[in-house]
Order: sequence, then C-alpha cells, then structure tokens
Amino acid sequence: MGLILLVLLIALIFGGLGFAAHVFWIVAVVVFLAWIIGFGVARGAGAGGNARWYRW
Repeated sequence: MGLILLVLLIALIFGGLGFAAHVFWIVAVVVFLAWIIGFGVARGAGAGGNARWYRW
C-alpha cells in the first residue's frame, strides 16, 4: 500500500512540474514577444533612429 502511494505521489509531482514548466514556457514567449514589440515601437518613435533605448 505504501509503495502505491509513493508512486502516486511521484506521478503527481512530475505531472505538476510538467504543467508548471509548460506554463513558464508560454509566459517566456509572451514576454519575449512584448520585448520585441517594445523594441520596434521605440525604434519607430525616434524619427530617424534617435531613440536610444539601451544607451549604447
């Protein structure tokens, strides 16, 4: 009985980690797309490329 509960617990932990990792990938893609869009907007707002978003 204890072994069955242990296997069930391990399966639940790995299932939860897999779901969390999937959600984190989606969040990472959304943040990356927002960053790319913001970079493009900052470039376009500069009228001739004067926008220094990174201060290089």
